[in-house]
Amino acid sequence: MADSTFPVPGRRFVIAVPYAWLLLFFLVPFLILLYISFVDMGNDIHPFKPIWDSQTGLLKLKYENYGSIFRSSDGGSLFQTLYIEAYLRSLWYALCTALLCLAVGYPFAYFIARARPGVRPALLMMVMLPFWTSFLLRVYAWKGILADQGVLNQALMFFGITAEPVQMLYTDVSMLVGMTYVYLPFMVLPLYANLVKMDFRLLEAAHDLGASPFRAFWLVTVPLSRAGIVAGFLLVFIPAVGEFVIPSLLGGPENIMIGRVVWDEMFTSNNWPRATALAVVMIALIVVPLAVYYRYTGHAADGKK
Repeated sequence: MADSTFPVPGRRFVIAVPYAWLLLFFLVPFLILLYISFVDMGNDIHPFKPIWDSQTGLLKLKYENYGSIFRSSDGGSLFQTLYIEAYLRSLWYALCTALLCLAVGYPFAYFIARARPGVRPALLMMVMLPFWTSFLLRVYAWKGILADQGVLNQALMFFGITAEPVQMLYTDVSMLVGMTYVYLPFMVLPLYANLVKMDFRLLEAAHDLGASPFRAFWLVTVPLSRAGIVAGFLLVFIPAVGEFVIPSLLGGPENIMIGRVVWDEMFTSNNWPRATALAVVMIALIVVPLAVYYRYTGHAADGKK
């Protein structure tokens, strides 16, 4: 029986809106990328060329746009190309960023969830306050902090901790610091949304049963916040894989991630088909594991019913 408070047409409309949004702003752009990735530009400057032969009516797809990603230019080394290295480097930095955000963000979210209800809005506002400032300005601020003559090095030399500037900018450390700082709110907010609904009397019950504070936290709080951990991890990991601005401003020449490679192929080499092929592979690296994970969790949830 349909719910009288929410008619069927209204329910269908509410469901159709996000589907239409995904269709318009994800599927259609992705199909455009997929189309360009099979185009043979030749010497033309625009990538929107037909991928079918008007005379024979057959598709003429340039698979080399994908083959060049996995095979070196000499046709020898397989899976040992600049693009594969950039993919692996991007996945590694995104994983490290997500783990650092989890390590830093979990205590923040737990503290906010345990705070008095009247204080929580102010604490959440402090977490979201960086969003009021331009993303680019925040990254440039870290560049000024970590530079050889920046704020941090000046402070270290002033207090006599170091005698000369320490190389912090254009390193793995500076890039991970910048990425962790930028994406930290994406970890804190879903964790808080999950932890604030938790019944903390369960911890008291665990203490009454003889569990130590750490054991009660590990056996009670962490399992109950697993959904927030997964949501926050994915919200950080997915955009961090394709990050372009932070590696360009804070990373060194050895920190080139796939976002910078796609930029160079598209705007420096004007090789749009290869750039879009790189983007399609990057999307597949993210979407396919996500689909498998959600399918697995969906089956597991159905099995518990």
